[in-house]
Amino acid sequence: MFMNYYNEIKKKIIDNEVYAVVKDYSKERNRVIIYYEIGRLLNEAGKNYGENIIEDYSKRLIIEVGKKYNKRTLFRMRQFYNVFSNEKLSPLATQLTWSHYIELLSLKDENKLLYYINVCVEQNMSKRELRERIKNNEYERLDDKTKLKLKSNEKLEVNDFVKNPIVIKNNNFEVINEKILKQLILEDLESFMRELGDGFSFVESEYKIKIGDSYNYIDLLLFNIKYKCYVVVELKVTELKKEHIGQIQVYMNYIDDNVKSLEENKTIGIIIVKKDNKFVLEYSSDKRIFETTYVLN
Repeated sequence: MFMNYYNEIKKKIIDNEVYAVVKDYSKERNRVIIYYEIGRLLNEAGKNYGENIIEDYSKRLIIEVGKKYNKRTLFRMRQFYNVFSNEKLSPLATQLTWSHYIELLSLKDENKLLYYINVCVEQNMSKRELRERIKNNEYERLDDKTKLKLKSNEKLEVNDFVKNPIVIKNNNFEVINEKILKQLILEDLESFMRELGDGFSFVESEYKIKIGDSYNYIDLLLFNIKYKCYVVVELKVTELKKEHIGQIQVYMNYIDDNVKSLEENKTIGIIIVKKDNKFVLEYSSDKRIFETTYVLN
């Protein structure tokens, strides 16, 4: 049966333009659905009439409907259909705005694509935030075990989303000591907590605790709302050493004994160091302690 693909595509575009004016509250979802359908039609038309069909249709649409329906836009619509016609991805095709999907269409790895769609939905990320996180290789900096958990839908723990390395913005400091590193983190605390994962809230910097007759200071004390646990963060500008393990373990035990409530989970510890030393961490008896490195950006 003969089908006039061009007229069908043009009709859908015009219907979408009208809908966007009349039904503003749901225009993004409607736009995504329409563009998906146009992508399907372009895919079929290409099979029947050849690859040049996108160029031919775009020239006519620019004249008859508007400049934004150029070759690049039609190509993205077809690409959008080809990606999200996948059975695993199709339920996610209307979760975000068209602007989000434009940022995502460059990703070739299906697991990476799923990750960014899910965090976008969960954290209500803007297009700009999504672009920044893709640019910073957030998915690539997840632990391989975390990626396997995401792929198989296993239960995740608070430490699973801690990036390695963590990116910390540097305001042109040439010499970095622990005090300066802490200051850099506090100047952009929101970004730092995103690097750790989801659900973190700030409690205090230089959190004072008394052990015996002396006072000690925890570099950063955080609380994870999602996993209901305190998080002790210690900063080191060297590689991980065995004494760092002992130090943070004392701090974690103090928080468990004196701060956390009965319904909250045990405190975890994150040591952020300049250089990996997995050998030291592997021989730590406390599996609540995690190490990650940092880089200055």
